[in-house]
Amino acid sequence: SEAQVTSDEGLNAYGASTWGQFFVYQGFNAHAGWMHTSSTVDNVDQFAETVVRRGGDWAYRYGRETRPLAARVVTIRVRRADGSMGERRFTTWRTHHGPITATRDGRWIATALMWRPVPALEQSWLRTKATDLAAYVAVGERKANSSNDTLFADDRGEIAFLMPQFMPVRDDRVDYTRPVDGSDPATDWRGLHALATLPSVANPRVGWVHNTNDWPWSAAGPDSPKAADYPRYMDQVGANARGEHADLLLTGRRGWTPERLRAAAYDPYLPAFARLLPGLVAAWRALPAGDPRRGSLAAPVATLARWDHRWGYDSVATSLAVFWGDQLWHEVGAFAQAERVNVPDYIATRVTPAAKLAALEAAVARLTRDFGGWRTPWRAINRFQRLDDAIRPHFDDARPSTPVPFTSAQWGSLASFGAKAWPGSRRYYGTSGNSFVAIVEFGARVKATAVMAGGQSGDPASPHFADQIDRYASGRLRPVYFHPDELAGHVERVYRPGER
Repeated sequence: SEAQVTSDEGLNAYGASTWGQFFVYQGFNAHAGWMHTSSTVDNVDQFAETVVRRGGDWAYRYGRETRPLAARVVTIRVRRADGSMGERRFTTWRTHHGPITATRDGRWIATALMWRPVPALEQSWLRTKATDLAAYVAVGERKANSSNDTLFADDRGEIAFLMPQFMPVRDDRVDYTRPVDGSDPATDWRGLHALATLPSVANPRVGWVHNTNDWPWSAAGPDSPKAADYPRYMDQVGANARGEHADLLLTGRRGWTPERLRAAAYDPYLPAFARLLPGLVAAWRALPAGDPRRGSLAAPVATLARWDHRWGYDSVATSLAVFWGDQLWHEVGAFAQAERVNVPDYIATRVTPAAKLAALEAAVARLTRDFGGWRTPWRAINRFQRLDDAIRPHFDDARPSTPVPFTSAQWGSLASFGAKAWPGSRRYYGTSGNSFVAIVEFGARVKATAVMAGGQSGDPASPHFADQIDRYASGRLRPVYFHPDELAGHVERVYRPGER
């Protein structure tokens, strides 16, 4: 949800909160702003333990030692079949690496991850009061952020890309992307990295930083950290098409204004398809003269061949390309992820011409079956719908919905709308992607615009349950009333928590 949180102790933060948080997760105050992306670091590891019986107790091997497994009984209240309440008790186990969470090939798996709940809460709260980069980094010395990269800017003109501060030091010769041998002391964590040793970037000469849930090696163009200078575990995912898109838009450009930044955020280019579709076209052109697909696929291929790889409400090529790409993603995505290869890279380099053509046939058939023909504009497929306040999303093609022109981020769209067909629906409905979008300009007086996905209220009876859908879809951000004098004429109700 979107909120401004203020206090008489100097707190004045605006932005988005998630998961029931009482602090602004990403947003800004009068002097500084911060936003988070999902980091690609590897800082959660699994240790395959060699468990043995010692006397009547469980133990595990560690080097030349045999150590006792720590046991703890956990009691959980449960509801019985007759509706009454009862208790169930479970014995949990842990080694010095962490709790036992699974078994694999006869070995118990201990999971090592950050468990610093109080410092994590402190860091999440105190960073909302940081007014410059030095103060923000000082809060980060708690090393209690394990999952988020951070993009930072302040009214001094400082910018930064910051890696998660919780980063265990490990032997880089070991492959931590898979369970490691817990009986070998060489695999143990060796404390935490100092913040100065992480691949972060502060005030790069290029004048910008970005991240799209991808690796840190392109965060600041030529001023980015170099992968060769850091352990492999600093990145386990790699690049993505969205990052490529950001590079194209940012490189060589200066003189950014809020409107130019907004236009860039909604730039319709889809670099993944610019790379992938030439292979499909070449596969069709290589068909022998007598192959029936030269006729049946001629018009769809021609549509894709002349497309400019830009999404749009009325784009037939966007519909065809997304259905083709989704078919291939479904077929090879698991194989690509198992080999830790970017899925578009896998499609480009490992999918055969025959499989690419078969996927196009499947896309044409599905569009024809579900929408009456493959020449279906994207607006007829890709929709935003918010029917009620149910936790589990559900959708209805017969109920009102709003077209959204942008696609999933997996094809390189910066404006992201993660949509798919749901049980009982033919249309695509989105449940991920852009949720809170803001553009903030710092100066003597901070100025900002923003938009929420759908609406601010979770009450279907509220006029604010779905009143931002059109702005969300079109990228028409609304003013943020950050300063008290800006609220005049815009306050609907004043109340204290707990009052109706």
